[in-house]
Formats: sequence, C-alpha cells, structure tokens
Amino acid sequence: MSGGNNALAPYRRLTVKIGSALLVDGQTGKLRTQWLRALASDIAALKAEGRDIVIVSSGAIALGRRLLKLDAIALTLEQSQAAASAGQIALSQAWAETLGEHGIITGQILITPNITEERRYYLNARTTVTTLLSLGAVPIINENDSVATAEIRYGDNDRLSARVATMIEADCLVLLSDIDGLYTAPPSKDPSATHLSEVAAITPAIEAMAGGAASHLSRGGMTTKVEAGKIATQAGTAMIIAKGTADHPLKALVEGGKHTLFHPVQSRAQARKRWIMGTLEVAGSLEVDAGAARALMTGKSLLPIGVTRVRGEFSRGDAVSILDPNGHEVARGLAGLDSDEANLVKGKKSAVVIELLGIGNRAELVHRDNMVLLLGAEAATR
Repeated sequence: MSGGNNALAPYRRLTVKIGSALLVDGQTGKLRTQWLRALASDIAALKAEGRDIVIVSSGAIALGRRLLKLDAIALTLEQSQAAASAGQIALSQAWAETLGEHGIITGQILITPNITEERRYYLNARTTVTTLLSLGAVPIINENDSVATAEIRYGDNDRLSARVATMIEADCLVLLSDIDGLYTAPPSKDPSATHLSEVAAITPAIEAMAGGAASHLSRGGMTTKVEAGKIATQAGTAMIIAKGTADHPLKALVEGGKHTLFHPVQSRAQARKRWIMGTLEVAGSLEVDAGAARALMTGKSLLPIGVTRVRGEFSRGDAVSILDPNGHEVARGLAGLDSDEANLVKGKKSAVVIELLGIGNRAELVHRDNMVLLLGAEAATR
C-alpha cells in the first residue's frame, strides 16, 4: 500500500472507527458484507507494512434489532440492550471471518466508561490491547451497550474511539464517516461550504462549523467528531475524518483521497508527561538506592531490587514519586504494583519477585513507559 499523497504514511499505530451506517445497510438491516471484505483487505495491506491496527466498531444494535425483529425507529433502553447483546455476537463473528480470510486473528473487547476513566481498569485494558497487537492480532472494540445505561455510557463511538486511541497511544485516529471531512458549514444545508483539508487547532470557530447527525443509525454527527478530535489531539494523537461509504476506504486514504487532518497539539510523549506530572495526585513514594537512580537516568524501568523503602498506600496505576538516597525526587510514574506488593518485593531480584507474585505479574515496580524523569535529576544522582 503506497501513494504519493499517502495520508497514513507517517503513522505506525492506527485506531480506525467504523460507524453503524457504514457496516449495516439502512434499508435491510443486514451487514454490508462486500464493503467489510474490502475494508479487511485494506487492513491486511496496512498490517503487512508493519502497522498496528485497532478497530472501534459500531453496528451491534443495528444488527441485533433485525435479528430480534425490532422494527421501531426509536428503541427503548431495554430493547437496545437486548439488540446489542444479540448483535454483538453477529458483529464479532463478521469481523473474525472477514479478517480471518487474510490470516488475521481478532480479539473482542467490550468497554464501559469506567475502563478508560479509572486508572486500574485503564492499565488492564491497555495491557490487553497492546498484548493482542504484539501477537499480531487486530482488537475489535465496542461500547458494552448490552449493560450500559444512559447514565453510564459514552453515548457515541466517536468519543469512545478517541479514548481508546489515547489509551493505546495510537499515532492517528481515523474516523470513517458518510462525509469526507470537515466543511466550513454543513454542505447539505450550505452549497457554498468549503472543505478543510487540515485543522491546526480546534478553536471555537472550528467547533461552530460542526453540524448534526445525518443518519438514524448513528448517534453522533460532526459535533461528536470534533469533540473526539479535541480528546485525541490534546493527547498527542492526530485525527483524520474521511468518507468510508465506498469500498476500500483506507486504501483511498493511502492513494490521496479527500479527508480532513486534525494535527496533534503536542507529541504523545509530551502529553503523557504532562498527564503524569500535572493531573495525577501522588499517592506514595519509592526510595531507591544510588544504582537504581542512575539506571533510571539511562531510560531503565524501576525494578524492585533497587527499592529501599515504600511509603504511603497506593494501588496499581496510582502516581508515585521516586526518591534518590538523599530524598530528592528524581522521577514520577505509575505504580505497577500496589503498596502491599511493593513492600513484599522491595530489594528482591526479579526471579524472587515472580516466585512471590506469580508468573503472570510484571517484575517492574514502575515501567519506563509510565515514568517521567524530572529536570535536574541527573545531577542529583552523580
């Protein structure tokens, strides 16, 4: 897959959001099988280039309502949950079969808001997705509509896909839609509306350009897409809105197809650093010996053997300070173990840690990907 104006060229890890109106025929309620097969071949081509692909797929309720013969345009909450339950099986089977034709394994993950909002669940979900990716699989993610209520749900898969993209540190979020990007006004209402190929920053003026939902199958219009853009770009993930109705929508992007690119405000590393440093309350501290402090400065993770003291009560995923032998904070990060486990394994070698905690547990107390080194810390370790 290549092209002179390849919109996907800069990105190694992609989250692709597929709306219900693309997957399910609005008249018959049946899966658009040919379209899905064409998309699957696009995904296979991107994976062959070494890219990670995560799919956020709508369609469960739309498929389930036909299976359960629910004809009403507006379903009750109970009917929607039942439709989602039946449709989710059909949806996951369709993805597994079409990607399976290319030798690609799929893994299904159903998400509710607490999973991306609460750190413990967030880390577990991220580990599951990244493990699937490392094994060559394509995770298929959807909101768990069979149990979600109006009060505890994302409400649309645009914002869900943005949360997922930032959780797994995707380089780019691709929203496949029934429109080829953002216009200065809704083109269906204003013939003079012009297409924007790039958006440097989401300003109030950009937000004002967004219109309403275009299909009864979808829950969001351009407004939710711009909201998703705010979530993604603030976290260092680029976002593309592109038309997905025709066959091979990702191939079209590779070959220079029309779209709108929303540039990230900052790099992912900067965004993550700011998040760890500025928005998480420190729950405890880990005192380390001089050797461990020096190792951190070279980009190493914090292993239990270098920890001399554990202070405070914290859970896995909480922010902790890392202090050198003189009490200076040299780094801050997310704990890989809770405080009781940290006390149990401090000062011990990795092999002993695995014996104490079990093979399935990570040996790092703070992984380098979840750590921010502080300015001046290098001097403090000399």
